[in-house]
Amino acid sequence: MYSGRTGESMDTIYWIEGEYIPEVVKEINHFMRDWRTDDVVGMDPRNFDIMAAAHRLMDVNEPYMLLSGYRSPKTNAMLRSHSKGVAKNSLHMKGQAADLRLQSRSVGQMAKAAAACSAGGVGKYSRSNFVHMDCGPVRSWGG
Repeated sequence: MYSGRTGESMDTIYWIEGEYIPEVVKEINHFMRDWRTDDVVGMDPRNFDIMAAAHRLMDVNEPYMLLSGYRSPKTNAMLRSHSKGVAKNSLHMKGQAADLRLQSRSVGQMAKAAAACSAGGVGKYSRSNFVHMDCGPVRSWGG
């Protein structure tokens, strides 16, 4: 994973033989924190699985650019006040979602890979050039 906002990168093994590695999950939680408030929560590791599976399906070496992971209620409310595309009860506030971008893949390619996982929500935001992946109910939206 890569965060364009701070230059941090993470190409990490986060589980072995079906067990999540607590120290690594803690690092990922920090990486996916709300960068506006610096709040960190325990991200749902099922979302890591979806992100990793979609990444493997796209057969890329490039890390994701993370646009948004966890969002505090304060950040979510601020974003909602500026955009109709931000859900009031966003799964970002539960640590169950990520907004991602790849330079080498289109929004359509990324969304197709995420949807092929049949494991959560996939939102296409073509105008903003990112894909939302979450570990909530299986559904898709956007264009």
